[in-house]
Amino acid sequence: MTQTQPQKQKQKQTQALAQPQAQAPAQKILVGGATGTVGRRIVAELLARGHEVRALTRDPAKAAFPAGVEVVRGDLTEPDTLIPALEGVTGLHLITFGGPYFAPLETGPRILELARAAGVHRVTVLHGGGPSPLEDAVRADEGVGWTVLMPVEFMANALEWADGIQGSDEVREPFVARLSAMVHEGDIGAVAAVALTEEGHGGQEYVITGPELLTVGDKVAAIAAARGREIALVELTEEQAVEQWRAAGQPEDVIAFLLEAYGNTPEVGRTVVDTVEKVTGRPARTFAQWAAEHADAFISR
Repeated sequence: MTQTQPQKQKQKQTQALAQPQAQAPAQKILVGGATGTVGRRIVAELLARGHEVRALTRDPAKAAFPAGVEVVRGDLTEPDTLIPALEGVTGLHLITFGGPYFAPLETGPRILELARAAGVHRVTVLHGGGPSPLEDAVRADEGVGWTVLMPVEFMANALEWADGIQGSDEVREPFVARLSAMVHEGDIGAVAAVALTEEGHGGQEYVITGPELLTVGDKVAAIAAARGREIALVELTEEQAVEQWRAAGQPEDVIAFLLEAYGNTPEVGRTVVDTVEKVTGRPARTFAQWAAEHADAFISR
């Protein structure tokens, strides 16, 4: 039987993942979006692996990175500001949005032109969940080895519950039986670090999940265990949820997205895959581990 293109791509990915990699020699990596939830974890993972890291930010004075990180000024919406930052780097991490309103970046072709001229060998791009001109440009580029990172729901999203838990020991959510294969942001960073520094990941699209399926109740129970105090889970109707989100200032398009994502979670968001273990050589971290790391955020002040 003739293989379809998706089958060939899956086989290629499986073969690439199956090849064990020795830890790569030290390299210099430029991390765009370095101050974000994932960007900071990519920086930390690269440092832990012995690589040199340049963290790109529009405001270095507010970046607050640990010693050993070279913080440089630059803006993905203005590609030529990256020219000094790209000097001497072998890998580049990109996000797909930028500017004051988080608009999709249209600057991908120029960024990649500059990256090729600087001698960049590998590029990772964090999939933003929707159409992306920058991601399209990365996928179309034949001059660098690219890897698209496609994480599902971040475990860090649970921090949205912190105020309610601190104030009233409760979580108020709709669709509490929904399933999520949510992923630890540190594991996204680990996959990115490997793809940026090791061979065998070019031309790959990596869906990244945690190791288990969780309901809202499972997450609440894990946070309660981590902080040592019970938390009530209050299930909201759709109407109550919309009212709560509006009161919190959520735009209507975000509310519509949340209703669809929570009420009809796509299969990719509720299917566990073993990308983290295959790429990094260790199991994906559990939500219980994440909750233990962030227990202080849920303790009443």
